[in-house]
Amino acid sequence: MRLNPRALLRGMPFRARLTAAFSVLFLLAGAALLAFVVLLARYGTAQQVKGIEITKGEVPSGGGFASVGAQPTDPQGTVPPLVRPRDDFAMIRQMDQTVQAVQDTALRQMVLWSAVGLLVMALLAGLVGRWLAGRALGPVAAMTEATRRISEQNLHQRLALTGPDDELHRLADTFDTMLDRLQKSFESQRRFVANASHELRTPLAVQRTSLEVGLADPLPDGLAEVREDLLAANREAERLINALLLLARSDRGLEETETVDLSAAARLVAAELASQAEGKQVDVQVTADRQLVVVGDPVLLRHLLTNLVRNAVQYNQPGGLVRVLIDGRTLTVTNTGPPVPADRVPDLFEPFRRLAQDRIGTTGHGLGLAIVRSIAEAHGTEATAEAGRPGGLVVTVRFP
Repeated sequence: MRLNPRALLRGMPFRARLTAAFSVLFLLAGAALLAFVVLLARYGTAQQVKGIEITKGEVPSGGGFASVGAQPTDPQGTVPPLVRPRDDFAMIRQMDQTVQAVQDTALRQMVLWSAVGLLVMALLAGLVGRWLAGRALGPVAAMTEATRRISEQNLHQRLALTGPDDELHRLADTFDTMLDRLQKSFESQRRFVANASHELRTPLAVQRTSLEVGLADPLPDGLAEVREDLLAANREAERLINALLLLARSDRGLEETETVDLSAAARLVAAELASQAEGKQVDVQVTADRQLVVVGDPVLLRHLLTNLVRNAVQYNQPGGLVRVLIDGRTLTVTNTGPPVPADRVPDLFEPFRRLAQDRIGTTGHGLGLAIVRSIAEAHGTEATAEAGRPGGLVVTVRFP
């Protein structure tokens, strides 16, 4: 398989790419410098060799130099033997070979040790480059971690990056400005839901009073049933308004906290919903291995338990079971209702979302698990769910 260098580089982390760039640039610059030094060294030694002057001539065997004119004689008048020219040329050739060998050896040693030094320095440059890249990307890592902590529950937090007015500082300021706009948008939406819910409660209360007083007994035949239907619709609308108010309150977060015993609260909720469970022919069991104390809003935590148990009873089947288990810091509510598709489980935490047609006709507005998730997030945790076996739903809340 042929490797694609560009694809390989794109797959590397940015810090690794920056480190590789430092190392490659240093290696290329070092190689160019080494080639330049070798060329200059070879040229300089060649010029020095050419500048060496060697006097060529015939040297007497007894020593000394031969004159250009008459040849010297010994006391007996005989001429001493002279060195032959080919011996002189052989000596000069040997000197040239020796100088060339010394030059080549010196260049080879210089290239060898320079290459070793270059590789070592490239490795050191890579390590230093990685350290510098980490220092340069430190603000980016801090921004990433701060961004990961920010959610709709703590939009008031800001990056507030300090330092010089550079590209990273301007990026952080832009992100903080975006968070300001998001916070204003979320707060406006929450205020709208809360205000609309409050405004709707008054006409609903007036409507209920008018129905109860204006249609008081005795009534003609047929109107009594109409009155009960109207009152039931009115009560359902009030429950919806109360659920919206509760959702808006939990979305605002916690204002005041205190210690709450969830084990005792779960038993109280099960007792309150006993009549509804009996009407559905569902058995509710609460099991707690030990006391679970949580720091939070007692009203919101009570509503969390109520919505979990009520949903488990409501979307169950006759003869079913609802089990509330408190194990350590984990609250688990399981029911034995009809099968739930695994890919549709996340939709249950969205407001006004229900699954099959049989759920649409039942009592409820699809806000139960949305409220549970909002309250859990307000307490620094999350609610998760998974399809039960062979049917039903398992909702888990793990408190920190």
